[in-house]
Amino acid sequence: MQHAMWNFMRSAKAWAAVLAMAGLMGMSSAHADEGQAKSLFKTMSDYLAAQKAISFEYDSTLEIVTKEDERIALASSGTLTLNRPDKVHATRTGGFVNVEMVFDGKTLTLLGKDANVYTQVEEPGTIDHLVDQLRDKYHRPVPAADLLMSDSYGQLMPLVVDAKDLGSGVIRGVQCDHLAFRTDEVDWQIWIAQGDRPYPCRYVITSRKVRGWPQYSIDVRAWKAGADVASDGFSMAIPTGAKKLTPSDLPGIDDLSGIFAVTEGK
Repeated sequence: MQHAMWNFMRSAKAWAAVLAMAGLMGMSSAHADEGQAKSLFKTMSDYLAAQKAISFEYDSTLEIVTKEDERIALASSGTLTLNRPDKVHATRTGGFVNVEMVFDGKTLTLLGKDANVYTQVEEPGTIDHLVDQLRDKYHRPVPAADLLMSDSYGQLMPLVVDAKDLGSGVIRGVQCDHLAFRTDEVDWQIWIAQGDRPYPCRYVITSRKVRGWPQYSIDVRAWKAGADVASDGFSMAIPTGAKKLTPSDLPGIDDLSGIFAVTEGK
């Protein structure tokens, strides 16, 4: 087993060197242009804002480094349906999380399925308002939620200090524009489908201010918009015997689920 692992590592290092050289050779043909990168992201932002109904499935991975310098990846999958301006229905299932969220424009309901607990609060407003409240009021930020807002360009671009158009990439067989952006605290990349449906195929966020540079990535699949989106009542039946909690006490919302502590610094 140890010999096999050593051979794997040698092979991995060799391939890494080859890919690094290929990357250096390819960078000359990639358009590392700030204006073009922002323009492509603006096109995606405008497309998303124009869609009154959106649905997709996704796979997400949160990579962290423990105090013992061991890198661990926590994976989850889910679904999302959105009707602008004020309705969202989302699910997420992983090793430490099994939750469902519904927002009907007036009431936010969060259900922790495994623990059979839920919270329900009155929070009338738009999807933009909900995203802000989840982050600022309830301290339950939703990763990648900025892309769901009515102006993702206006939300994200003012913080950007560096932008690059890295040319093309392929995600699940879809030809994409690959863009990279940097702020004072995070690096983020996005792969946007080329053509008349410039939706986000992959979104990766790397936190440079947290030890180990944790990274969150989300891959989008089964993208639908407009009339192709199945109807959704944006309601949730609370299971019999479910216990109602305050938003701060609801467990199992994030991938870490309290088993890992975040440490500032590198």
